[in-house]
Amino acid sequence: MMDMQSRNQYLKEVRLEYLKASGNDKGCLLDEAVKRTELDRKYLIKKLKPRSNLDRVEVIKRSRPVIYSHEVNAALVTVWEIFDFPCGQRLAPTLKREVDRLRAFKELTCSDQATVKLKTMGAATIDRLLKHEKQVRHLSRHRNPAVHPLLYRKIPVKLSNEWDREEVGNCQLDYVASCGQSASGEFINTLSLAEIATGWWQGRSLLGRSQNATDSALKSIHTNLPFALKEIHPDNDTGMINQLIWRFCEKEHIKFSRSRPLKKNDNCWVEQRNWTHVRKMIGYLRYDSKEELRALNDLWEEVALYKNFFQPTMKIVSKERVGGQIKRKYDTPTTPYERVMELGNLNERARACLAATYQSINPAHLKRQIEKKRMVLYHLYQNKKHAAKVEPMKKLTPRPVSSLMIQQGAVGCHG
Repeated sequence: MMDMQSRNQYLKEVRLEYLKASGNDKGCLLDEAVKRTELDRKYLIKKLKPRSNLDRVEVIKRSRPVIYSHEVNAALVTVWEIFDFPCGQRLAPTLKREVDRLRAFKELTCSDQATVKLKTMGAATIDRLLKHEKQVRHLSRHRNPAVHPLLYRKIPVKLSNEWDREEVGNCQLDYVASCGQSASGEFINTLSLAEIATGWWQGRSLLGRSQNATDSALKSIHTNLPFALKEIHPDNDTGMINQLIWRFCEKEHIKFSRSRPLKKNDNCWVEQRNWTHVRKMIGYLRYDSKEELRALNDLWEEVALYKNFFQPTMKIVSKERVGGQIKRKYDTPTTPYERVMELGNLNERARACLAATYQSINPAHLKRQIEKKRMVLYHLYQNKKHAAKVEPMKKLTPRPVSSLMIQQGAVGCHG
């Protein structure tokens, strides 16, 4: 049987006759080629065309000379172990400085030629030579790949000290999970929004944290804000940084910024209210049903009124270090409602609407409504928990019980 190179040489010669031959002669040439090459007839017709893969130029691969031998690799691994597995950029200067000393201490055994190669080795080469060793020792860092890198590049990172704290309309966003002791499965998350200048807060719960649900929750919050939304600032969660939210901000002419990864202080205003407005209200229980979702959203409407109209907040004015202490000065405690009326730049209609809402609310009655809705939510949780315990018991087949067994105490009564 022909090898590939001999077969291609043969077919090139056959092609010279095949292209000049008539129909019957072409058939005979094809029959002969099929017999000699054992290739499919249709495939041979393609190869014998004027331009086919027979004309492909064979590229001769030149093997690069081996510069770093096994001796150099073994010596590199030894030095890498001694200095606690640093990366190539940190190990390169260490090799220049310490290889001769390690040989003098007889901690490293290698030839003079290997020593020269170790001392002249670059950081990228070190990482390449150690790649297999890192995999064997399970030292490779499997970092999560960047999610939507192009979109993340469009959204600037903003630190907590870069905000204009007197401009109303800049809001931070965050999720508060109600997952209980396990984050498995689908559970309710609360989208929490806090305005920086006034302390105004709005919350909306959603089942899961999908992009569509987050988009709907944010639009619902946006319609209930008494001021114009100028900028939103979430963390790096993909539920809030996605094309849906990006298009919503573009349509409404809202700026979009984000926090640094793993830096909660960049989102400090909403993080404070995650505790005071959400956790202190509903705790850390697991909520994952539609009934609990409706109860939570009913509760947040009352909580937003109570916190925004009747709970004063203090803003820090200055900090001064005196010895080992930091003395902080705060402004006069003021409710978010009062701050919005003062700083919000509202038109007369919005101002009158806010004032009418404030006048119509009885804070004592509002507080009782909040406690009542909290109890409704807790009872829903207890009923769900009780039903989950009862359901497996129903599946058990009860054994027939006689009066004699009850008299002898064979059956316990546990209520």
